[in-house]
Amino acid sequence: MKESGPFIHLFRTPGGYYIYDVNKNVIIKTDREIWENLKYVQAGLYELKDGIGLPDKLLEDGFLSSKRIREIIHPADEILVYYLNRKIKMVTLQVTQQCNLRCDYCVYSGGYKNRGHSKKRMDFELAKKAIDFYIEHSSDSKTITIGFYGGEPLIEFELIKKCISYVENMSEGKETLFNITTNGTLLTEEIVQFLEQHKVVLRISLDGPKEIHDKSRRFAFNNCGTFDKVINNIDMIKEKYPEYYKKIAFSTVLDQENDISCINQFFTDCDTVKELNLFASSIVDYYSKNEIAQTEDYNSKLGYEHFKVLLSKVTSFDEKQLSKLVATDYTSLEKSYKHLKPSQGLPDKSHHGGPCIPGMQRLFVNAEGDLFPCERVSESSEVMKIGEINTGFDLNKIRKLLNIGALSEEKCKNCWAFRFCTLCCASADTGNGLSSELKTRNCVRVRNNIESDLKDICTLKENNFDFGARKWMVTI
Repeated sequence: MKESGPFIHLFRTPGGYYIYDVNKNVIIKTDREIWENLKYVQAGLYELKDGIGLPDKLLEDGFLSSKRIREIIHPADEILVYYLNRKIKMVTLQVTQQCNLRCDYCVYSGGYKNRGHSKKRMDFELAKKAIDFYIEHSSDSKTITIGFYGGEPLIEFELIKKCISYVENMSEGKETLFNITTNGTLLTEEIVQFLEQHKVVLRISLDGPKEIHDKSRRFAFNNCGTFDKVINNIDMIKEKYPEYYKKIAFSTVLDQENDISCINQFFTDCDTVKELNLFASSIVDYYSKNEIAQTEDYNSKLGYEHFKVLLSKVTSFDEKQLSKLVATDYTSLEKSYKHLKPSQGLPDKSHHGGPCIPGMQRLFVNAEGDLFPCERVSESSEVMKIGEINTGFDLNKIRKLLNIGALSEEKCKNCWAFRFCTLCCASADTGNGLSSELKTRNCVRVRNNIESDLKDICTLKENNFDFGARKWMVTI
């Protein structure tokens, strides 16, 4: 592979000029002249040796190297069997594919290629097999973590009770953790009492005020909105199970066609929900049959809320005025910051940062006993099916998904955002196979997001925000 020019990325903020050095994995703050000269170097008009103002010591120390990865292969490839045999962290059981709602944006609703509602349900014998399989393959994990998934999982509340009892009897001294995400319509005092008793982490889907929530989240049998039912059930928990109520979190899907200011105001002012945690996400675009709308108003308002989060880090801006819709923004920024770890250079073999080890982080078992990397991938895609509960893992399939970067190898080797990439196998899945073209369509979005994070990190530092002692920036 031809190596041409320094492996760097240039960006700037209102307060400075910056070079991200891919090999060293640090950011270099420089002046405008050097920065613009490096633009000419990248265009092939200058060479580094042409006296463009760079300190000799910088080059002597190995900065601005042209080295690229030689071979795309995931670091976990050689010890994959060990990870899958002993370190599975979590299993999610699809207890049913049925749901009492028909939400417009739901992956089961018909707008996606990967799933659909059906009458399929998991029986207890299959659930036990899945739990046994998980326990057998997680001996090095400190906890046993089980998620219950649907459809609407509380349709199978009796099965969930049996599963929890079985896990608690099989835990062998390990801590047990359970979680459920529910649409909130089926919560009763009996159910809540059981969930509290067994410390089940409860996340309820709630999209905002009545007019917005009811627009998408409607009952299947009469097409009526579910807001009133959900709020009444949350009020019941608040009144009768106040300690458990404090631990509830909400899952909010942001539709770009809705008014984000209205949603934000609801979660700020509504007495039923304002004290609780909120996790917001945009409508899923992988596997969608239709293009997800992008609106200027939505992006502008969400961008302003993000700006306020950064402002709160460097001024006395009252954090109580921050939107819950962007509560995880700084956490996301911290993840990018943590990737900035000084390095001696790129290794000869590596893989971009997106893929987890399929099946290890959050193994998904569907109602028929098929195994998938997680609940976010397509159940109807043969390439995503990584085994069956009765026969175990298909290592060849898992290796292919783990090394998804091989699909776009040459582009990945030359991508400055290699270390930060978030693309996994779902980004390449057509439903009929893996596509390099489909995967690389997402690259521009990912690089833009990463550059935005790097700019935010540098802007915070310009305003004296303390990231800690680790050295991630060099000034010349």
